[in-house]
Amino acid sequence: MRQQLCERLNGGLHELSWRKLLKVEQEIVSPQSAHIQLRSLGGREVLNMCANNYLGLSNHPALQQAARTALDRHGFGMSSVRFICGTHSVHRALEKRLSDYLLTEDTILFGSCFDANAGLFEALLDAEDAVISDSLNHASIIDGIRLCKAKRFRYANNDMEELERALREARHFRTVLVVTDGVFSMDGIAANLPEICDLAKRYGALVMVDDSHAVGFIGPGGRGTPARYGLEHQVDILTGTLGKALGGASGGYVSGRREIVEWLRQRARPYLFSNSLMPALCEASLVAIDLAENGDDLRRNLVARTHQLRGALSNLGFKVSGSDHPIVPVITGDAGIAVQIADFVLARDILVVPFSYPVVPEGAARIRMQVSAAHNAVDIERVIVAFRSAQMYLKSGARQGERGEPL
Repeated sequence: MRQQLCERLNGGLHELSWRKLLKVEQEIVSPQSAHIQLRSLGGREVLNMCANNYLGLSNHPALQQAARTALDRHGFGMSSVRFICGTHSVHRALEKRLSDYLLTEDTILFGSCFDANAGLFEALLDAEDAVISDSLNHASIIDGIRLCKAKRFRYANNDMEELERALREARHFRTVLVVTDGVFSMDGIAANLPEICDLAKRYGALVMVDDSHAVGFIGPGGRGTPARYGLEHQVDILTGTLGKALGGASGGYVSGRREIVEWLRQRARPYLFSNSLMPALCEASLVAIDLAENGDDLRRNLVARTHQLRGALSNLGFKVSGSDHPIVPVITGDAGIAVQIADFVLARDILVVPFSYPVVPEGAARIRMQVSAAHNAVDIERVIVAFRSAQMYLKSGARQGERGEPL
C-alpha cells in the first residue's frame, strides 16, 4: 500500500513537471525586500514583485530592533498554549493595540489568519445556524466553514442579488453569518462591503470580513476595508494577519465584539491547542502597527506605483484583474503561457510567480504581482519593459507556430 501511494504521487509529480506546472520554491538568501537575492541564480539580485510586503516593513530596522530587544527581555518562545502558561503581557498588549487600531471591542491572537479562520466557525456556529460565503473567499475560510455544522450557502463573487436570495432562504436560522474577504487575494477585487452590510442589516445577519490583504494600507490610517467605507461598527467579526503589511512575519487575529472574542478563548481549537506567538514577534508587531497607522507617505507611494503598473499593463493590452489594489493579476488563462512569461522576466532579473490550478480554477491561470511601498518608479518601469518584451516574444512564437499566443 505504501508503494502504491508513492507510485501514484510520483506519477502526479512527473505529470506536473512534464506540463511545466510544478511549483518550484525559490530560495532567498537575503532579507525579504523589494530586491532580493536568489540561490538558484547564484545569489544574484532580482526585483521582487510577488511578496505580500505591501508597506515594505518586512526588513524595517525599527522592527528588527524591537525584536532584538524583546529577545533579550522576554526570551525566545513560550513553550505553551495560552490558557496553560503561554499568555505573556506582550500578547495582551498586542491584542489591545489591535483593538484600538481597528476600532473594535476586543481581539484574540492566533498563529496565523488561517488558524483564526479555521477556529472561528466551528466555535460559533452549529446546525441551528447558517453561513453565507462569497465564492472567491480564501481557502482558510472555505476550510473553516467545512469544520462547522451550519447550513452553508454560497453566492457568486460580489453578486448582491445572489446574496439577498441566500439571506431570504436563511432567514429562519438562529444566527446567519455573511462571510467575505475584504480584498480577494487572487484577483485584487474589493468586496462590495457597503451593500453587504446594508443587506445583512436588513435581514438581521452578522458580517465577517477577512481583511488580510487590506489592513495596514487600505482606508484611513491603513485600518482596512471597513474603515475605507466608514463601516467599522457594522462589521461584527474582523480577521486578519500580521504576516503581510504589518511586518510580514506570522500571526493572525480575530477582532470584533467582546462576547465573540471571549467565547473563542474558550472554544477555538487552534487557539486552545497551539503554542502562543513568540514575544519578540509581538513586540515587533506593535512597532509595525505604529508605522502603518502613521504611514501616509508609504501609502501614497504604494498607490502611485500601483497605478503606474496597472495603467501601463492595461495599455499594452494585458488583461489585468481588479482596479486599484496593489495585487496586480495578469490573467493569461493558459498555465503554460503564465510559466513562459515568468521564465522570460526572471531571465531579466525580475521575480514573478505563475498561478495555476488548484490555486486558481482551471483555465484561470495568471501571474499575480504585488506592488510594495518599497518599490520606486524605476522598479515598476523595469517590470513594464519586461512584460512588453514578453508580449512581443509570445506573439513572435505564435507566428512561428510555437506554443504561445498573443496576449
